[in-house]
Amino acid sequence: MSFNLQSSKKLFIFLGKSLFSLLEAMIFALLPKPRKNVAGEIVLITGAGSGLGRLLALQFARLGSVLVLWDINKEGNEETCKMAREAGATRVHAYTCDCSQKEGVYRVADQTYKAFLPAMIANDHGHLVCISSSAGLSGVNGLADYCASKFAAFGFAESVFVETFVQKQKGIKTTIVCPFFIKTGMFEGCTTGCPSLLPILEPKYAVEKIVEAILQEKMYLYMPKLLYFMMFLKSFLPLKTVLLIADYLGILHAMDGFVDQKKKL
Repeated sequence: MSFNLQSSKKLFIFLGKSLFSLLEAMIFALLPKPRKNVAGEIVLITGAGSGLGRLLALQFARLGSVLVLWDINKEGNEETCKMAREAGATRVHAYTCDCSQKEGVYRVADQTYKAFLPAMIANDHGHLVCISSSAGLSGVNGLADYCASKFAAFGFAESVFVETFVQKQKGIKTTIVCPFFIKTGMFEGCTTGCPSLLPILEPKYAVEKIVEAILQEKMYLYMPKLLYFMMFLKSFLPLKTVLLIADYLGILHAMDGFVDQKKKL
């Protein structure tokens, strides 16, 4: 008898919380979620020497954040540091770091990352942002290695979020960003078969959406919005139908004209 009461109570609590979460999501779908204040917050940006990293640094500089900039390109990183100060940042720290080399990461982390991560956990306060990709949501012809790394990044970030949730660290937020191709030069020559539905993104637009998602503490950000619908269709449509849609949108041959920047050098 007591077991049945306990099971019923658990079920009612689950249904109540589920209904509340759905109502909350519906409300915030109609009304903009309040943007949090990041003035004075420490923002660590990897790849800050160019592209999205530089644009993100400038955006957070305008918001009054304390910037910690990592990049393998010392000259580019220092230029970003200068630009961030001109944009209004009062505290900017630039460190040369090759994130593909463990030793380099540990060396820089001794000065920055390890200095504030324990405090973030202890204070139950922080925000983890993962820049994955649409290639981290679905396999892409000609991008097997890149897809593997982005799937891994997505999985790692989502797993860390689940760990913080289980440990009831509600103050540590996570945002996972999955954009289609962005005009940063990294995917020069790549194309889309349907620019109106699946456009190659402008860097400025992408950064604005990323910062907005962070400030609104949004868990997932897919760009463009068509990706949300595509992932929904992928979950139940027959594989052949999904491939036909991908072919129509030009995804299957998006990499055909890709120009490898490393080979050009």
